[in-house]
Amino acid sequence: MKILMTSVRDDEQAAIKEYAQKNNVEIITTPKLIDDAVDMTADVDGLVIQQRSKLPADIYPKLKANGLTQIATRTAGFDMVDIRKAHENGLTVTNVPAYSPRSVAEHALMQIFRLLRKSYMFDQQVANNDYRWFSNEQAIEIHTATIGIIGVGRIGGTLAKLLHSLGATVLGYDIKPRDDLDGIVKFVSKEELLKHADVVSLHVDLNPTSEGLITANDFALMKASAGLVNASRGPVVVTADLVTALKNKEIAAAALDTFEGENQVVMTDRRKKGLADVPLVQELHEMDNVILTPHIAFFTNRAVQNMVDFSLDDVRLILAGKSSPHEIK
Repeated sequence: MKILMTSVRDDEQAAIKEYAQKNNVEIITTPKLIDDAVDMTADVDGLVIQQRSKLPADIYPKLKANGLTQIATRTAGFDMVDIRKAHENGLTVTNVPAYSPRSVAEHALMQIFRLLRKSYMFDQQVANNDYRWFSNEQAIEIHTATIGIIGVGRIGGTLAKLLHSLGATVLGYDIKPRDDLDGIVKFVSKEELLKHADVVSLHVDLNPTSEGLITANDFALMKASAGLVNASRGPVVVTADLVTALKNKEIAAAALDTFEGENQVVMTDRRKKGLADVPLVQELHEMDNVILTPHIAFFTNRAVQNMVDFSLDDVRLILAGKSSPHEIK
């Protein structure tokens, strides 16, 4: 069995090598996107991808012509794949929905602490050799805080448990409230959550119902002292509305691991080029009450191992004529 993995980073190579030896499969890796590596699929049995940009429409018939029957993405999100076109070309699509909920939950928790402790303000001051502190920089201890989680699934539920163990009051909004979190999360309406939370943390999938989920109307409901954490997907928040809310001090701060325009920014060196070609990202970058990270909430030892292992397991299942629990219908 020969499997091609695209967009492979150096940090994934050890896990890939270990998997190949353990399971007696040949794995070919390339740093290229599948867009530029489709010709490499002519001589392989299976395919694993990882990217945020959408696959070109002509990829699907090319994969079919090369004899492939599946696409495995080693990510939770799969919006880069046109599922209908994949199915029309006989391609089964799988993802890795839970490579490590803890990785993203821990990142969100860190950012919640940073917003409550107003570390973004001190970071700016100390960078300018200003070691004073002021009354508006007084922090909130987490056991006295109310944290709102929008999207209480695998990641949101994991975050809720971490917050509960620290004594925080946890409010949750989800279209499917979870009985197993009784005593940990109080499920409320989205409006009530926004009104009462000191920090709102987003953990929803990107789909037609979640795109543009947080808009100007939502920021208007939040406390002026509140913060926003987005470790889900960028388009969940209308970025222009967020910029306006931050400028008008409708909310205090934001910590964004995902943001609109990130596809043009993440994994690029912008030290010389700057951000003029992505003006909304540039505005966020220039704000002293915004913490930006380059979509790295998932990036831990356990998560990388699981993303490699689970995606390759799915390839082998599909090629063996079996079904995968991670198949996208």
